[in-house]
Amino acid sequence: MTTSLVTGASAGIGAAFARRLAADGHDLVLVARDGKRLADFAASLEARHGIRVEALPADLAEDEGIAAVEDRLRRTDGPVDVLVNNAGFGNKGTFLQAPVADELRMLKVHCEAVLRLTAAAAESMRARGRGSVINVASVAAFVPRGTYGASKAWVVQFTQGVAYELAGSGVRFLALCPGFVRTEFHDRAGMKASNVPSWAWLDADKVVAAALRDLARGRTVSVPDPRYKVAAALARHTPAALFGATSTRAGRRYDPKNT
Repeated sequence: MTTSLVTGASAGIGAAFARRLAADGHDLVLVARDGKRLADFAASLEARHGIRVEALPADLAEDEGIAAVEDRLRRTDGPVDVLVNNAGFGNKGTFLQAPVADELRMLKVHCEAVLRLTAAAAESMRARGRGSVINVASVAAFVPRGTYGASKAWVVQFTQGVAYELAGSGVRFLALCPGFVRTEFHDRAGMKASNVPSWAWLDADKVVAAALRDLARGRTVSVPDPRYKVAAALARHTPAALFGATSTRAGRRYDPKNT
């Protein structure tokens, strides 16, 4: 029986991964900060799909939380075959509007936790000759826009680099780069997203389906939806100063402080 571990699993893309993997027959280890919500979600998946679900409350902005998940990934009983590094958040406002402490916390979750958990999982997976790691980034990785975009660009580069270094080991790696997805992300960050056009929103379940297809095809970067594929391609070939200015203006329109 395959066991999958998903971080940020109680809502949004993480919950969508959990639902899909449970439906596919995977046992699960679910990680999130809200222990009660996590336990309720785990129980519902167990009841619906007849699988085993372990709830592991942990805050990946804290060393203790990261260490707890590392320990689970290194266990030889019930080894984890699929790791989904999904935990993440956004900060309201532009650079210098957000407290530096909040920006550093973001880097802890988006970069340090991803690095440490990927290392813990990949070590065990390589020894077994199989496994998959999906690191959830964003199309913001291709846009020069603040700490969030920079951290997601790091996730993409890190994932591609590890995939290259461990090629032939039996371990697969994928950086998932969705655009706007209908989740709690913006509300939790205090961001106003009502100005985002309806056509720009993606469905979390469809994002997950696209990611798993791309993983099976051996790709290392997945950009769900043709519209965002075009946007990512344009971002790669547009001068950074021009694209950055456009992104900054858009960000100001979505900033609650300016509405």
